Amino acid sequence: MLNDRQPQAETLAGDPHQDTLRTVFLEARTHFAWQDREVPDDLLREIWDVARMGPTSTNGSPMRIVFVKSKAAKQRLLKGLKPGNVDKTMAAPVTAITGFDLEFFESFDRLAPYATSRIAAYREDPDLAYRAAFRNATLQAAYFMIVARAKGLDCGPMSGFLHNVVDDEFFAGTNVKSNFLINLGYGNPSVLFPRQYRFTFDEVCHIA
Repeated sequence: MLNDRQPQAETLAGDPHQDTLRTVFLEARTHFAWQDREVPDDLLREIWDVARMGPTSTNGSPMRIVFVKSKAAKQRLLKGLKPGNVDKTMAAPVTAITGFDLEFFESFDRLAPYATSRIAAYREDPDLAYRAAFRNATLQAAYFMIVARAKGLDCGPMSGFLHNVVDDEFFAGTNVKSNFLINLGYGNPSVLFPRQYRFTFDEVCHIA
């Protein structure tokens, strides 16, 4: 049985992807304290250019992101943060507000020309559109974090904020709703607590 906190070395022995797996999962942590190091705009673009290639239903690609970097933008974001998330978010070089476009299907003519016949179904069923947008944008946000880690950044995802306030500040006049926040930068590992327990395969998985 694998160690509860860290996979045994033999698990990755001989695996040509072992360094990548360590970087994006096994040694990566959720950070809440940050070094005073800038995250260049070009790096954010590079991460997006890879993460956008992850699969979504009908290639719908509903995620939208606002990267909060400037002092003025941080003050706008501050209005919607819950107290426990203020310090770590204000200290982060970048906070990505991930959102989902409720009218993602209106871009099917470019993203999925083979599926334009499905546009009417989404227009007629807002609940269907909401569920598809939320689910696939959440997938895309996960892809984004994986690529960010692979590119050398640390991530601090969180959901402790007032969605209506953030939506009014950053998505007003659009069909986009906020999903969750990701603080991005170069973390300070000295303040991390021990990694917590993860379920083993036999605890939560079943092969039918």
